[in-house]
Amino acid sequence: MMNPAVSSFSPSSFADACLRSEALGVLRERDPATKARATRDLYARARDGHLHCLPARVINEPDGLPGRPERPELVEPRRLGRRSMQSPEGRAVLLHALAHIEFNAINLALDAVWRFAGMPAAFYLDWLKVASEEAHHFSLLSARLAEFGHAYGDFPAHDGLWDMCDRTRDDVLARMALVPRTLEARGLDASPPIRARLQQAGDHTSAAILDVILRDEIGHVLIGNRWFRFLCDQLALDPHVTYTRLADLYHAPRLRGPFNFEARRDAGFDEAELAALAGLEAGQAPDAD
Repeated sequence: MMNPAVSSFSPSSFADACLRSEALGVLRERDPATKARATRDLYARARDGHLHCLPARVINEPDGLPGRPERPELVEPRRLGRRSMQSPEGRAVLLHALAHIEFNAINLALDAVWRFAGMPAAFYLDWLKVASEEAHHFSLLSARLAEFGHAYGDFPAHDGLWDMCDRTRDDVLARMALVPRTLEARGLDASPPIRARLQQAGDHTSAAILDVILRDEIGHVLIGNRWFRFLCDQLALDPHVTYTRLADLYHAPRLRGPFNFEARRDAGFDEAELAALAGLEAGQAPDAD
């Protein structure tokens, strides 16, 4: 097995300087810090016009995706216990869980760039931008975690985000429906109560990082909504009916409130979708979690 501390990514390995091929190269990188730096560099070069895009090119999938370190140990979500954020150790566990989400989000965005051929060039630049911002989030959380005396990999984590990525590997419409506008949109709902608990614990530094993440994640979900609706328009599909069908087909997690309606509206959910979520929230049992 490759030593996770050894970088496997080299931009020069792709002589054609195709941003989709390079995205796959960064996705294969196992070292988290190296992956984060390479992701931000890749987006900067693509944004500045130093890479070209081959939208129609079909790229063969290598083994071993995504590249990730040997740790953290990946376990079932039910095995992840909760700890009080009133203690430094409890806040470290939370920061680690958030860092794991952001590391997975880097991989999710890079996977969308290399995997789906035939999309407009703007699609690939959008998802490279998302990957770059997720890499920034991961770096912020890793640095904060280090201030608690810990590093990414010190605590167990679960693999729910990548599991849905894998399930939607053959369908870009399902990917747009169920990763950014379902799983990542849940982060819009979860962020305010987590931030409030950090503030209550006096951890204003960590709370400020959540402000950055929420601001950027609204934009990420907006990108997902934009491309989901683009694809629905191209295929003459009703987006509401299509979303429900795909959520059932791919066994997406049930949506549970409370919902961050303001953030979801800013992220491109329409009034019909928000009304449906309000109905779900009103119908939940008082003790639902």
